[in-house]
Amino acid sequence: MTLPEAIEFARAHHPRLAVARSEIDARRAQSAVPRARWLPRIGTTVQAIVGSNNSSATDWLGSGGAVELPRISGTAYLQRSSQIDWAPYMNTTVAVGLEQRIFDFGRVAAEQAFDDAQVEVSRYREAQLLLLVELAVREAYYATLAAGSIVTAADGAVTRARVHRDHARAWVGQGLRPQIELDRSEADLSRFEVGRIRALGGLEIARAVFAEAVGIDAPGLDIAGEAPLPPELPPLADAIRQARDRDPALHAAEAALAAQRAETRAREAEMRPELRLVVTALGASGGAPAAGQTTGTYGAGFAPWIPDYFAGVVLSWRIFDAAQRERRNTSLAEESTRMTEIAAVRHEQTAAVQQAWISTDLAQHALPALQHALDAARSNYAQADARFNAGLGTSVELADAEGLRTDAEIQSALGQFEVARTRARLARVIAEGQ
Repeated sequence: MTLPEAIEFARAHHPRLAVARSEIDARRAQSAVPRARWLPRIGTTVQAIVGSNNSSATDWLGSGGAVELPRISGTAYLQRSSQIDWAPYMNTTVAVGLEQRIFDFGRVAAEQAFDDAQVEVSRYREAQLLLLVELAVREAYYATLAAGSIVTAADGAVTRARVHRDHARAWVGQGLRPQIELDRSEADLSRFEVGRIRALGGLEIARAVFAEAVGIDAPGLDIAGEAPLPPELPPLADAIRQARDRDPALHAAEAALAAQRAETRAREAEMRPELRLVVTALGASGGAPAAGQTTGTYGAGFAPWIPDYFAGVVLSWRIFDAAQRERRNTSLAEESTRMTEIAAVRHEQTAAVQQAWISTDLAQHALPALQHALDAARSNYAQADARFNAGLGTSVELADAEGLRTDAEIQSALGQFEVARTRARLARVIAEGQ
């Protein structure tokens, strides 16, 4: 993949980003809960209860908030203890109830604001993770590029060392050079072959890291196309300002503070009153005889045939709740923690920008020296090779020139990688392109 293709693929398919987007979806789903509190609640209950009918009538069980049942059946009237009746009587009811919130003095709105703030925090964290994924892709891409350049340098060293070994073998066979020349050439060839094997292993590891950074489930991924040039280094003051304006890490910390303040308001709002409309329609029947009668109702309580209904407006208000007040105080304490975190993020952000900017500047200033060293090493090698072929130089001199050239080529590749890596890290901390 080219670098733009790799970044685009990672944005769409990286597993970590998929988790972050799922988190946003979950927060959005949670934010729908407060809005649903304004919709009516409808419930039903069917009950059959057996009990005596002395000091009070058999009551109905609670319906778990599904239906309000304020009253059912009558109460037997006892004139003397001899009238106590332990006989069981059946009581049945079938009811349907509706409850509608009328006014809540801002309770739902406060809870909704808190859930919306949580969605905002998740969005900034997803943006922060996106920058980290892009940085990982860029670093892995440039690492693979550098590893390929090192392999190229190692291949060239092996090829040249093999030619020198063949020349030394021919000269030693003709008696023109001592045996030590051939032995040294063989040792140098073996050394460069080992270096090539290690370079190939480093390239395979870099490809595997690149595949993981992009989010592809494969043993390795190779790069394609020309590596884009790093953007121009902005002034340090501009970089710090961009970081404060764009970095999602700072925005996430600020959003977390806003969410905490919203939670505090939601905890305070829970202490406000609530006005509800309650309507219930039911059919009921009790098997116990009414006062002054000897027989029960029709159906002996098994058939809830007697209709009833009620409607009312309920105002409920928890005037004092110590536990709720402490939850509000806990949220206030958390606000102080969030503000401290913002200050810490800003401090760390400035330090990170300065470090990344200085590292990039140093890496860029080192490139000309590395290129000069490479040119000098290649020139030195050309001279040593010419002297060796003319019979004026030794294998030791040639091996030293070869090692110097190979090391200069590797250092040049690493220098290019360092510039690209440090510039990518600076782009991450200043949220470049966001």
